[in-house]
Amino acid sequence: MMHRFISALALLLLGSALAAAQDRPRLYLGASSKTLGYSPLWIGVKRGFFEQQGLDVQLILLRGVPMTLQALAAGSLQIGSGGPEPHIEASERGLDFAIAGGIINGMAQVIIAGKNYKSIEELRGATFGAASLTSATVTALKEALRQKGLEYPRDYKILIVAGGSAANLTALQSGQIHATTVAVPLNHAAEELGFATLGRVLDAVPNFQSATIVIRRSWAERNRDLMARFMRGLVLVYRWLHDQREAAVDFLAKEMQLKPAHAAKGWEYYTQNRLWPIDGEPNIEGMRHNLRVYAEQSVSKGPPPDARKYIDLSYLTEALKELPRR
Repeated sequence: MMHRFISALALLLLGSALAAAQDRPRLYLGASSKTLGYSPLWIGVKRGFFEQQGLDVQLILLRGVPMTLQALAAGSLQIGSGGPEPHIEASERGLDFAIAGGIINGMAQVIIAGKNYKSIEELRGATFGAASLTSATVTALKEALRQKGLEYPRDYKILIVAGGSAANLTALQSGQIHATTVAVPLNHAAEELGFATLGRVLDAVPNFQSATIVIRRSWAERNRDLMARFMRGLVLVYRWLHDQREAAVDFLAKEMQLKPAHAAKGWEYYTQNRLWPIDGEPNIEGMRHNLRVYAEQSVSKGPPPDARKYIDLSYLTEALKELPRR
């Protein structure tokens, strides 16, 4: 008799759980990269922060901002992520994109070089590896080098190396390039391979918006409650990251496949420099820097556009009303 009761109860609970899951609205969230900086998106899904807000968030890794942008424009995603410049450019072409929050509010890159180099000044005449000539990282790198007296292309070359940080490290080992940038904590792995860390890009460019949460205004306005709930879950992720060091480092090491020591150093860098925004907001001054760079690269006339043209923080504002102040 008891066995039948327990079985019936289990079936009832299972049915309730399935019904609850079906009641949760499903949102598709696009990640343009799976790196330490983007880990808040994985934490939100795998640690249940979005589920606690009554959402069924499906995280899709698309490998690159262009694919994320296309999926968001087509409606395959409700929420996207990535560097702001491509979304700003798409907005200028008429797509109704808006930046709703920050993911990486600064530069996580450091300059690494062969072990024979001891300072950035010694890189005069060197060849740098980069994914493109116009990315935000390269723009910030040029500024960091300029502050040390190195002007492009007079004092150094940039070689396009496809394949990200791993490909750049291989190119460094082979001597194809002399220096490159990698995001923390990959610089610690590079040091273990014998490369030298010469400087942090953050020190030269303290305000820069590396990655953002992006939405289509038309969808978000029709689904204002869902968007506010998503942003509330994301803010709770950031607060957990800042407050729960041990649990956060453990998650980062396992999910991002990092050595625990490297995960700990990465956590320290991102939290101490507030690259993960504790209240979910983007770096507004950083956005202004991005827009100055965008205006220069697009050869537009006149002053850079106002950052507020591309930002809609109303959903974040609604989310924060339901949370205690920090």
